Amino acid sequence: MRIFYGIQGTGNGHITRGRVMARELQAANFEVTYQFTGRPHDKFFDMEVFNGYQWRHGLTFNTKNGKINHLQTVLQSKPLRFLQDIKQLDLSSYDAIICDYEPITAWAARQQNKKTIGISHQYAFQYHIPRAGTDPVSEAVMRNFAPVDINIGLHWHHFDQPILPPVIDTPVMAKHTHTNKVVVYLPFEDQQHVMKLLSLFKEFEFFIYSPEKVASPYAHIHCNPLSLHGFQKDLSDCAGIICNAGFELASESLQLGKKILVKPVHAQMEQTSNAAALQLLGYGKMMHSIDIKIIEQWLYESKAMQVIYPNTARYLVQWIKNGMPPIDPSWSRQIWSDVKVTPVD
Repeated sequence: MRIFYGIQGTGNGHITRGRVMARELQAANFEVTYQFTGRPHDKFFDMEVFNGYQWRHGLTFNTKNGKINHLQTVLQSKPLRFLQDIKQLDLSSYDAIICDYEPITAWAARQQNKKTIGISHQYAFQYHIPRAGTDPVSEAVMRNFAPVDINIGLHWHHFDQPILPPVIDTPVMAKHTHTNKVVVYLPFEDQQHVMKLLSLFKEFEFFIYSPEKVASPYAHIHCNPLSLHGFQKDLSDCAGIICNAGFELASESLQLGKKILVKPVHAQMEQTSNAAALQLLGYGKMMHSIDIKIIEQWLYESKAMQVIYPNTARYLVQWIKNGMPPIDPSWSRQIWSDVKVTPVD
Protein backbone atom coordinates (compact mmCIF):
# COMPACT_ATOMS: atom_id res chain seq x y z
CA MET A 1 0.00 0.00 0.00
CA ARG A 2 1.26 3.47 -0.95
CA ILE A 3 0.36 6.23 1.50
CA PHE A 4 0.58 10.00 1.14
CA TYR A 5 0.88 11.64 4.55
CA GLY A 6 0.48 15.42 4.92
CA ILE A 7 1.64 16.98 8.21
CA GLN A 8 1.15 20.55 9.42
CA GLY A 9 4.52 21.97 10.42
CA THR A 10 3.49 25.18 12.19
CA GLY A 11 4.07 23.73 15.65
CA ASN A 12 6.40 20.93 16.69
CA GLY A 13 3.52 18.82 18.03
CA HIS A 14 2.30 17.68 14.61
CA ILE A 15 5.85 16.73 13.62
CA THR A 16 6.43 14.87 16.88
CA ARG A 17 3.25 12.86 16.29
CA GLY A 18 4.35 12.27 12.70
CA ARG A 19 7.67 10.79 13.87
CA VAL A 20 5.85 8.23 16.02
CA MET A 21 3.50 7.29 13.18
CA ALA A 22 6.42 7.14 10.70
CA ARG A 23 8.25 4.54 12.79
CA GLU A 24 5.14 2.36 13.09
CA LEU A 25 4.32 2.68 9.38
CA GLN A 26 7.90 1.78 8.48
CA ALA A 27 7.79 -1.25 10.79
CA ALA A 28 4.64 -2.37 8.96
CA ASN A 29 6.45 -2.03 5.58
CA PHE A 30 4.21 0.70 4.18
CA GLU A 31 5.57 2.94 1.43
CA VAL A 32 4.93 6.49 2.61
CA THR A 33 5.48 9.90 1.02
CA TYR A 34 5.45 12.75 3.53
CA GLN A 35 4.59 16.37 2.91
CA PHE A 36 5.19 19.23 5.35
CA THR A 37 3.86 22.78 5.19
CA GLY A 38 3.39 25.69 7.58
CA ARG A 39 6.96 26.91 8.23
CA PRO A 40 10.03 27.79 6.12
CA HIS A 41 11.90 24.79 4.80
CA ASP A 42 15.09 25.66 6.70
CA LYS A 43 13.25 25.73 10.05
CA PHE A 44 12.61 21.99 10.16
CA PHE A 45 15.01 19.87 12.22
CA ASP A 46 15.56 16.20 13.13
CA MET A 47 13.58 14.98 10.12
CA GLU A 48 15.62 11.85 9.31
CA VAL A 49 12.79 9.43 10.15
CA PHE A 50 10.78 10.75 7.19
CA ASN A 51 13.37 9.49 4.65
CA GLY A 52 13.13 12.60 2.49
CA TYR A 53 9.90 14.60 2.24
CA GLN A 54 8.05 17.11 0.12
CA TRP A 55 7.71 20.71 1.27
CA ARG A 56 5.19 23.38 0.31
CA HIS A 57 4.43 26.78 1.79
CA GLY A 58 0.94 26.01 3.08
CA LEU A 59 -0.93 28.07 5.66
CA THR A 60 -0.06 29.08 9.20
CA PHE A 61 -0.93 31.65 11.85
CA ASN A 62 1.40 34.56 12.60
CA THR A 63 1.81 35.35 16.30
CA LYS A 64 3.39 38.19 18.27
CA ASN A 65 3.76 38.39 22.06
CA GLY A 66 1.44 35.46 22.62
CA LYS A 67 -1.37 36.70 20.36
CA ILE A 68 -2.42 35.88 16.82
CA ASN A 69 -1.47 38.73 14.49
CA HIS A 70 -4.41 38.64 12.07
CA LEU A 71 -2.97 41.20 9.63
CA GLN A 72 0.35 39.37 9.25
CA THR A 73 -1.51 36.06 9.01
CA VAL A 74 -3.40 37.37 5.98
CA LEU A 75 -0.31 38.99 4.42
CA GLN A 76 1.76 35.79 4.76
CA SER A 77 -0.97 33.41 3.57
CA LYS A 78 -0.07 33.66 -0.16
CA PRO A 79 -3.51 32.46 -1.33
CA LEU A 80 -2.57 32.16 -5.03
CA ARG A 81 0.40 29.96 -4.19
CA PHE A 82 -1.80 27.91 -1.86
CA LEU A 83 -4.34 27.27 -4.63
CA GLN A 84 -1.57 26.45 -7.10
CA ASP A 85 -0.02 23.93 -4.69
CA ILE A 86 -3.40 22.23 -4.27
CA LYS A 87 -3.80 21.98 -8.03
CA GLN A 88 -0.27 20.62 -8.59
CA LEU A 89 -0.37 17.92 -5.90
CA ASP A 90 -1.15 14.68 -7.73
CA LEU A 91 -2.51 11.98 -5.42
CA SER A 92 -3.71 9.58 -8.10
CA SER A 93 -1.03 6.91 -7.46
CA TYR A 94 -1.69 6.58 -3.71
CA ASP A 95 -3.89 3.98 -2.04
CA ALA A 96 -4.50 5.98 1.13
CA ILE A 97 -4.27 9.64 2.12
CA ILE A 98 -3.54 10.60 5.74
CA CYS A 99 -3.75 14.19 6.91
CA ASP A 100 -2.44 15.62 10.17
CA TYR A 101 -4.33 18.90 9.82
CA GLU A 102 -2.36 19.80 6.69
CA PRO A 103 -4.57 21.87 4.35
CA ILE A 104 -2.91 21.33 0.96
CA THR A 105 -3.20 17.55 1.31
CA ALA A 106 -6.78 17.80 2.58
CA TRP A 107 -8.02 20.11 -0.18
CA ALA A 108 -6.11 18.34 -2.97
CA ALA A 109 -7.63 15.03 -1.87
CA ARG A 110 -11.10 16.57 -1.83
CA GLN A 111 -10.71 17.97 -5.33
CA GLN A 112 -9.48 14.58 -6.60
CA ASN A 113 -12.21 12.62 -4.80
CA LYS A 114 -9.70 10.70 -2.71
CA LYS A 115 -10.89 9.48 0.69
CA THR A 116 -8.82 11.12 3.42
CA ILE A 117 -8.10 9.98 6.98
CA GLY A 118 -7.53 12.78 9.47
CA ILE A 119 -5.35 11.86 12.46
CA SER A 120 -4.85 14.84 14.75
CA HIS A 121 -5.99 16.50 17.94
CA GLN A 122 -7.85 19.11 15.87
CA TYR A 123 -10.22 16.43 14.53
CA ALA A 124 -11.41 15.76 18.09
CA PHE A 125 -13.22 19.10 17.80
CA GLN A 126 -15.68 17.41 15.45
CA TYR A 127 -17.07 15.79 18.60
CA HIS A 128 -18.49 17.01 21.91
CA ILE A 129 -15.35 17.82 23.90
CA PRO A 130 -14.57 20.72 26.29
CA ARG A 131 -14.41 24.06 24.52
CA ALA A 132 -13.44 27.57 25.60
CA GLY A 133 -13.05 30.85 23.75
CA THR A 134 -15.10 29.53 20.87
CA ASP A 135 -17.18 31.50 18.38
CA PRO A 136 -18.76 30.72 14.98
CA VAL A 137 -15.70 31.95 13.05
CA SER A 138 -13.26 29.83 15.09
CA GLU A 139 -15.48 26.78 14.72
CA ALA A 140 -15.73 27.31 10.95
CA VAL A 141 -11.94 27.68 10.62
CA MET A 142 -11.35 24.53 12.70
CA ARG A 143 -13.85 22.58 10.58
CA ASN A 144 -12.70 23.77 7.15
CA PHE A 145 -8.95 24.36 7.51
CA ALA A 146 -8.08 20.77 6.57
CA PRO A 147 -11.34 18.83 6.02
CA VAL A 148 -11.20 15.03 5.81
CA ASP A 149 -13.60 12.12 5.30
CA ILE A 150 -12.68 10.08 8.40
CA ASN A 151 -12.06 12.07 11.58
CA ILE A 152 -9.77 10.33 14.06
CA GLY A 153 -9.54 12.82 16.89
CA LEU A 154 -6.99 12.52 19.70
CA HIS A 155 -7.36 13.81 23.25
CA TRP A 156 -6.23 13.29 26.85
CA HIS A 157 -9.62 11.80 27.80
CA HIS A 158 -12.42 10.23 25.79
CA PHE A 159 -15.24 12.47 27.14
CA ASP A 160 -17.63 9.64 26.11
CA GLN A 161 -16.80 10.27 22.43
CA PRO A 162 -15.29 7.91 19.79
CA ILE A 163 -11.87 9.58 19.95
CA LEU A 164 -8.47 8.06 20.76
CA PRO A 165 -5.62 8.72 23.21
CA PRO A 166 -2.60 10.78 22.08
CA VAL A 167 -0.05 9.43 19.61
CA ILE A 168 3.17 9.81 21.59
CA ASP A 169 6.44 8.06 22.26
CA THR A 170 6.70 5.70 25.19
CA PRO A 171 9.13 7.81 27.21
CA VAL A 172 12.37 6.76 28.81
CA MET A 173 11.81 7.63 32.46
CA ALA A 174 14.72 9.42 34.13
CA LYS A 175 16.21 7.67 37.16
CA HIS A 176 16.21 10.93 39.10
CA THR A 177 13.96 14.00 38.93
CA HIS A 178 15.43 17.40 39.81
CA THR A 179 12.73 18.97 41.97
CA ASN A 180 13.91 22.52 41.20
CA LYS A 181 14.29 22.03 37.43
CA VAL A 182 11.64 23.55 35.14
CA VAL A 183 11.52 23.42 31.34
CA VAL A 184 10.03 26.48 29.62
CA TYR A 185 8.73 26.40 26.06
CA LEU A 186 6.81 29.55 25.16
CA PRO A 187 7.78 30.15 21.51
CA PHE A 188 4.99 32.68 20.89
CA GLU A 189 5.94 34.91 23.83
CA ASP A 190 8.55 37.65 24.30
CA GLN A 191 11.50 35.63 25.63
CA GLN A 192 13.11 38.63 27.38
CA HIS A 193 9.89 39.30 29.28
CA VAL A 194 9.62 35.63 30.27
CA MET A 195 13.21 35.61 31.55
CA LYS A 196 12.73 38.81 33.54
CA LEU A 197 9.82 37.28 35.45
CA LEU A 198 11.51 33.94 36.01
CA SER A 199 14.67 35.66 37.24
CA LEU A 200 12.90 36.35 40.55
CA PHE A 201 12.77 32.62 41.42
CA LYS A 202 16.46 32.00 42.04
CA GLU A 203 15.97 28.70 43.84
CA PHE A 204 14.76 27.11 40.59
CA GLU A 205 16.71 26.25 37.42
CA PHE A 206 14.85 27.17 34.23
CA PHE A 207 15.70 25.65 30.86
CA ILE A 208 14.18 27.80 28.13
CA TYR A 209 13.80 26.51 24.55
CA SER A 210 12.87 28.96 21.79
CA PRO A 211 12.89 29.12 17.96
CA GLU A 212 15.11 32.21 17.95
CA LYS A 213 18.57 32.45 19.51
CA VAL A 214 18.48 34.29 22.84
CA ALA A 215 21.04 34.77 25.61
CA SER A 216 20.39 34.66 29.32
CA PRO A 217 22.00 37.16 31.72
CA TYR A 218 20.90 35.03 34.68
CA ALA A 219 22.89 32.14 36.14
CA HIS A 220 19.81 30.05 36.91
CA ILE A 221 18.16 30.51 33.49
CA HIS A 222 19.57 28.52 30.59
CA CYS A 223 18.54 29.32 27.00
CA ASN A 224 18.65 26.65 24.30
CA PRO A 225 17.80 26.46 20.60
CA LEU A 226 15.12 24.00 19.51
CA SER A 227 16.51 20.47 19.64
CA LEU A 228 14.61 17.19 19.71
CA HIS A 229 17.12 15.23 21.79
CA GLY A 230 18.23 18.09 24.04
CA PHE A 231 14.64 19.02 24.81
CA GLN A 232 13.62 15.43 25.55
CA LYS A 233 16.59 15.00 27.87
CA ASP A 234 15.67 18.08 29.90
CA LEU A 235 11.99 17.14 29.92
CA SER A 236 12.75 13.65 31.21
CA ASP A 237 14.37 14.76 34.49
CA CYS A 238 12.60 18.06 35.22
CA ALA A 239 9.84 18.53 37.78
CA GLY A 240 7.53 20.54 35.56
CA ILE A 241 7.01 22.48 32.37
CA ILE A 242 5.67 25.93 31.55
CA CYS A 243 4.43 26.03 27.96
CA ASN A 244 1.77 27.20 25.56
CA ALA A 245 -1.32 25.03 25.40
CA GLY A 246 -0.42 22.87 22.43
CA PHE A 247 -1.58 19.27 22.58
CA GLU A 248 1.44 17.07 21.95
CA LEU A 249 3.87 18.55 24.49
CA ALA A 250 1.27 18.42 27.24
CA SER A 251 0.63 14.78 26.28
CA GLU A 252 4.32 13.91 26.62
CA SER A 253 4.51 15.75 29.93
CA LEU A 254 1.52 13.85 31.29
CA GLN A 255 3.04 10.56 30.23
CA LEU A 256 6.25 11.50 32.07
CA GLY A 257 4.38 12.63 35.19
CA LYS A 258 5.45 16.29 35.03
CA LYS A 259 3.41 19.11 36.50
CA ILE A 260 2.13 21.46 33.82
CA LEU A 261 1.40 25.19 33.61
CA VAL A 262 0.04 26.37 30.27
CA LYS A 263 -0.45 29.81 28.79
CA PRO A 264 -2.68 29.47 25.68
CA VAL A 265 -2.07 31.67 22.66
CA HIS A 266 -4.58 34.52 22.99
CA ALA A 267 -7.77 34.09 20.91
CA GLN A 268 -6.65 30.69 19.60
CA MET A 269 -9.66 28.48 20.24
CA GLU A 270 -7.81 25.16 20.20
CA GLN A 271 -5.24 26.25 22.78
CA THR A 272 -7.83 27.93 24.99
CA SER A 273 -9.90 24.75 24.91
CA ASN A 274 -6.84 22.62 25.68
CA ALA A 275 -6.09 24.74 28.75
CA ALA A 276 -9.69 24.40 29.92
CA ALA A 277 -9.58 20.61 29.43
CA LEU A 278 -6.35 20.29 31.43
CA GLN A 279 -7.91 22.15 34.34
CA LEU A 280 -11.20 20.23 34.07
CA LEU A 281 -9.37 16.91 34.21
CA GLY A 282 -7.09 18.07 37.03
CA TYR A 283 -4.03 17.43 34.85
CA GLY A 284 -2.56 20.96 34.90
CA LYS A 285 -2.95 24.66 35.61
CA MET A 286 -3.41 27.61 33.26
CA MET A 287 -2.79 31.36 33.08
CA HIS A 288 -4.27 33.73 30.51
CA SER A 289 -1.13 35.88 30.50
CA ILE A 290 2.40 35.47 31.87
CA ASP A 291 1.37 36.01 35.48
CA ILE A 292 4.05 36.05 38.17
CA LYS A 293 1.60 35.21 40.97
CA ILE A 294 0.24 32.15 39.18
CA ILE A 295 3.78 31.03 38.32
CA GLU A 296 4.83 31.37 41.97
CA GLN A 297 1.84 29.40 43.24
CA TRP A 298 2.41 26.69 40.64
CA LEU A 299 6.13 26.40 41.40
CA TYR A 300 5.62 25.92 45.14
CA GLU A 301 2.22 24.26 45.47
CA SER A 302 1.15 22.31 42.38
CA LYS A 303 1.33 18.54 42.17
CA ALA A 304 1.76 16.44 39.06
CA MET A 305 -0.43 13.73 37.55
CA GLN A 306 0.92 10.86 35.46
CA VAL A 307 -1.20 9.50 32.64
CA ILE A 308 0.20 6.41 30.93
CA TYR A 309 -1.21 6.06 27.43
CA PRO A 310 -1.06 2.97 25.16
CA ASN A 311 0.72 2.83 21.80
CA THR A 312 -2.10 4.49 19.86
CA ALA A 313 0.05 4.67 16.71
CA ARG A 314 0.34 0.87 16.62
CA TYR A 315 -3.43 0.50 16.93
CA LEU A 316 -3.90 2.95 14.04
CA VAL A 317 -1.38 1.24 11.78
CA GLN A 318 -3.06 -2.12 12.43
CA TRP A 319 -6.40 -0.52 11.55
CA ILE A 320 -4.89 0.69 8.26
CA LYS A 321 -3.52 -2.81 7.56
CA ASN A 322 -7.01 -4.21 8.17
CA GLY A 323 -8.39 -2.05 5.36
CA MET A 324 -9.62 0.89 7.48
CA PRO A 325 -13.05 -0.56 8.38
CA PRO A 326 -15.76 1.69 9.90
CA ILE A 327 -14.65 2.61 13.40
CA ASP A 328 -16.51 0.63 16.06
CA PRO A 329 -16.98 2.49 19.38
CA SER A 330 -15.94 -0.70 21.16
CA TRP A 331 -12.51 -0.38 19.51
CA SER A 332 -12.08 3.07 21.01
CA ARG A 333 -13.23 1.84 24.43
CA GLN A 334 -10.75 -1.04 24.26
CA ILE A 335 -7.85 1.36 23.66
CA TRP A 336 -8.92 3.69 26.47
CA SER A 337 -9.11 0.75 28.88
CA ASP A 338 -5.30 0.62 28.79
CA VAL A 339 -4.93 4.20 30.11
CA LYS A 340 -3.68 4.53 33.71
CA VAL A 341 -3.94 7.78 35.73
CA THR A 342 -2.02 8.21 39.01
CA PRO A 343 -0.97 11.20 41.14
CA VAL A 344 2.77 11.82 41.47
CA ASP A 345 4.08 12.14 45.03
